Amino acid sequence: MHVIEAALATEGSICIACTQERPLFEEIAAEAGHEAVSFVNIREMAGWTADKTSTAPKMAALLAAAKLPVTPARLRTFESDGLCLVIGSGQAAFDTAQRLNRTLSVTLLLTQTDDLVLPSEFQFPIFAGRVASATGSLGAFELVVDGYAAMLPSSRARPEFTMPRDGAKTSCSVVFDMSGGTALFTRSHGRDGYFRADPGNPVAVLEAVLEAADYAGSFEKPLYVTYDASICAHERSRKTGCTKCIDQCPAGAITGQGDVIVVDPGICGGCGNCAAHCPTGAVAYAYPPRADQISRLQTLARTFLAAGGQAPVLLLHDASHGTPLIGAMARFGRGLPARVIPMEMYATSGVGHDLMSAALAAGFRQIVVLGDPRKADEFGAVAEETRLTDALLNGFGHATGRVLTLLESDPDQVEAALYALPDLPEISRAAPVPLGGKREVARAALLVLADNGKPASPLVALPESAPYGTVLVDTTACTLCMACVSCCPADALRDTPDTPQLRFVESACVQCGICEATCPESAISLQRRFNLAPGVMQPVTLHEEEPACCTSCGKAFAAGGMLRAVEQRLQGNWMFSTDERRALIHMCESCRLEELSRDGADPFAIAHQRRTRTTDDYLEADRQGLTVDDFLSRE
Repeated sequence: MHVIEAALATEGSICIACTQERPLFEEIAAEAGHEAVSFVNIREMAGWTADKTSTAPKMAALLAAAKLPVTPARLRTFESDGLCLVIGSGQAAFDTAQRLNRTLSVTLLLTQTDDLVLPSEFQFPIFAGRVASATGSLGAFELVVDGYAAMLPSSRARPEFTMPRDGAKTSCSVVFDMSGGTALFTRSHGRDGYFRADPGNPVAVLEAVLEAADYAGSFEKPLYVTYDASICAHERSRKTGCTKCIDQCPAGAITGQGDVIVVDPGICGGCGNCAAHCPTGAVAYAYPPRADQISRLQTLARTFLAAGGQAPVLLLHDASHGTPLIGAMARFGRGLPARVIPMEMYATSGVGHDLMSAALAAGFRQIVVLGDPRKADEFGAVAEETRLTDALLNGFGHATGRVLTLLESDPDQVEAALYALPDLPEISRAAPVPLGGKREVARAALLVLADNGKPASPLVALPESAPYGTVLVDTTACTLCMACVSCCPADALRDTPDTPQLRFVESACVQCGICEATCPESAISLQRRFNLAPGVMQPVTLHEEEPACCTSCGKAFAAGGMLRAVEQRLQGNWMFSTDERRALIHMCESCRLEELSRDGADPFAIAHQRRTRTTDDYLEADRQGLTVDDFLSRE
């Protein structure tokens, strides 16, 4: 204790390599006014192990990473007025509502009333019904109840209710669900303010009551992800492109609204699936930011290797599931192997190929993503990002199987899997600085992996969902209308101001497919690949034509293909039925206006609506032996 007090008297940062007495040390540090204190658990993470290999390199790596500065997460405040809806059946639900009513303002919604014994005094309102739908989160739940009926005050031996009705709407700040049925929300364990307990498990109900009882007042929640609408590839011009974040959000926190998407911070549980899958980095994980995560894993690898460690393996785990498993292995089993370096994250389900590539480029031989099997539905993004990483490594000439997802709750099984990991060859020890957006960080790491491999071709084929690739243009169908250029959200497709050219920057393309959906000639298709050629960041010409020149003044004013397409589509149109009118198509804007005004007509005059044809018009035209159009033109 005297050592800690003496260290706190200094001005430098302090790293305490023990977490057992962390609350005490934090209290002492607060009293001393010392804020630069970090903690790391090297006992369970490194010291307690049956592996005879020296753990000094791992301890050094963990200590070095613990000293890194941490970017604080932005917080959002949520307000709860304490209005709580308890949903359940019979006496058990009534007793639970009574306990919660001590600190919250409770309303009880009974799904069944068979065993309920009515008290002489009611401290909260009671209704019957079943929840048909529910939306919202802490402080802002909205529910629709079918079979809704209020209990009659005259109820005697058993509850009696008014006439039930469907579609009743209610709102509350907290929902306590012990109905035993299907959860009201997807990913219910991450919905703030929603508590769900098995009515047949009294311990689980009591634990939920103790937690829910404090949910009145103001609460701060981290903003797990950030969103940059300017690079989002969700939609353009009412053409839907990328929907990966919406499809992969298990909580339903992300919805599309026109060209952009909206993330509801109240619903978001921080799983990170959206950030792992986003091809542009428009949705980015911020708890912590990407740069902090990559700097940390690079520090772990660099320090471990510099201290003489061999064949490092990165173990990504979370605090709620992974840390207790590692503690159990250390106390009751063999502990972590000396070469397995743990790195704690808020959620391991948000690991993308950018983080995987950066770890392998930094010197890790393999990556193990440890997850909770109860949240297996959240690991779809990790599986898809792993397939992408394997395809890239295979194309670079490296052994695949570098990323292993381990969904396990048994510490013995986790321990056995870690000790059975193969000793794969090293790929690289380079660590590119994590600067720029997601694609820049990923490309820098991937180029390091490619430089240390033996690619059979500079073009690496990728899975269908990959965010890298090229655009193929059918030049016989393309008219250079440039609709694809105007809709491209990544500025991968470009035009030129002076000549009819369609240009393309492959490194910027995210394969969202908006250009393919927008093209009126169906001349565009996509090809997933990773291009290692040096010129991938430079614009190349996909299609070009000689410009069409004005037949009057000779000025170039359009692409020849587009002009031919316009002329073909206007064939048969009554407005261009004469040679003089058809000639207007081949004139620039100025000459066209001049030609239209030569006969005294005003080209800017508002056109009059055509007169409605009546039966009398047709009869009179027939009597005169004329068509109805000729007859009306004479009037």
